[in-house]
Amino acid sequence: MMTGDRRQDPDDARAITSRRRVLTAAALAPVLTVASPATTARALPAGTTGAGHGKRVKPVPTGLDHWAGVAKALGREGNMLRGTTYHTGFPRRDLLVVSDGVVVTPGLALGTHVAFVRYADGSTMVMGDVVVTEDELQHVIDAWQAHGIEQTALHKHLLAQTPDLWWAHVHGHGHDAVALARGLRAGFDRTGTPPAVAPDPPAPVDLDIARMEAALGAKGSVEDGLYKIIFVRRETVTDGHLILPPGLGSTSAFNFQPLGGGRAALSGDCVMRADEVPHVLKALRRGGIKLVELHNHHLSEDPRLFFTHFWAVDDGVRLARALRRAVDATDVVPGG
Repeated sequence: MMTGDRRQDPDDARAITSRRRVLTAAALAPVLTVASPATTARALPAGTTGAGHGKRVKPVPTGLDHWAGVAKALGREGNMLRGTTYHTGFPRRDLLVVSDGVVVTPGLALGTHVAFVRYADGSTMVMGDVVVTEDELQHVIDAWQAHGIEQTALHKHLLAQTPDLWWAHVHGHGHDAVALARGLRAGFDRTGTPPAVAPDPPAPVDLDIARMEAALGAKGSVEDGLYKIIFVRRETVTDGHLILPPGLGSTSAFNFQPLGGGRAALSGDCVMRADEVPHVLKALRRGGIKLVELHNHHLSEDPRLFFTHFWAVDDGVRLARALRRAVDATDVVPGG
């Protein structure tokens, strides 16, 4: 019960003052930590190697033999990209997908991909983009989370598709590459992803590739009956303290599925900095290309990157010309 005497015991006053000082220091600590140049990767020279907190670590070259255990865990062979990235595809050939009246081939937009990179500190990072049906989605995520595989994005690549599909970006980092592969496999085993099959022999595609490449200012490739072309960011991109190899998780990728008479279904993904986003979206729409999704692939990349998926059905050369305006609005170079 309160009394009319409001005097405070000196010891109580000192204790309250001490507690206030502790709370104030605790509140300021995160601000001071973020503001200190010594604790941020941005303040360090690009390419600095080492495993210490905040230091940037470079990828190192590897060969197929280095990834034999990963291949066994995943249940299929992969291939090397640019000498540092071990890539494995899991096309969803089990699905009959229709979008905008087009039967979508696996190579156009149904290609699950995972990529492993070895780093100078002995660690391994894995990133991937995985196609799952809506019925599979929650089971797959539960399996990944049980094995330490993180989800960094969840989005769509297609408009109004049947069946309902989702694309989940995954990320893992550790010193046991095989354990990471087993974690991924635990999720894949919750899907209808079919076993690997031998690729189809190369065949010509009914598109005016020469004029398309002239319009885009770059060379592409024919794969699985599709014409594909990619562009990569000029900047060095990091994911936390890990330097990403060129093209890993930061590409603009355009896939063209021939429909006859020089027409194509286009499914694409464009990588952008924040200041480039409005220009790219306007360029795509002015070219009659439909926007599907605006999202991120990473949680802690530098520079911060955004991605837009898009879709169109039109003459291949006309699509290439429309895409060139979007490419010119971003700081990219042909990926080869």
